[in-house]
Amino acid sequence: MEHKGRCNGPSAAQPIEADASDDPAAGKAETAQDRGPLHRHFAIVNKRGLHARASARFVETVENFDADVTITRDGMTVGGLSIMGLLMLAASQGTTIAVSATGPEAEAVLDALQELIANRFGEDG
Repeated sequence: MEHKGRCNGPSAAQPIEADASDDPAAGKAETAQDRGPLHRHFAIVNKRGLHARASARFVETVENFDADVTITRDGMTVGGLSIMGLLMLAASQGTTIAVSATGPEAEAVLDALQELIANRFGEDG
């Protein structure tokens, strides 16, 4: 399921934008590998932003899927398996990050990350 929409305030973690390249060859079944990367933008909603514990939870989530994930903020791109890289993004509350995923479970990992962010990484009460 692909979600499209805008963030409805600081407590919502709906993707700000989502798109996928869906140009399958005529008569050929499209696979996740053929589609190219999927992209979503998320607003960080927890009070402490993407700090060490939140970054660790982000990486743990990515590790559960057969997908390659990258995160971009203000022109800096890091891998989804790098806690240090995520920390270097300095994504505080209200920051928007762009998350891209490729691979057989690209959509599933983006859905899981959307839920993780919506649940404030298990923080804030």
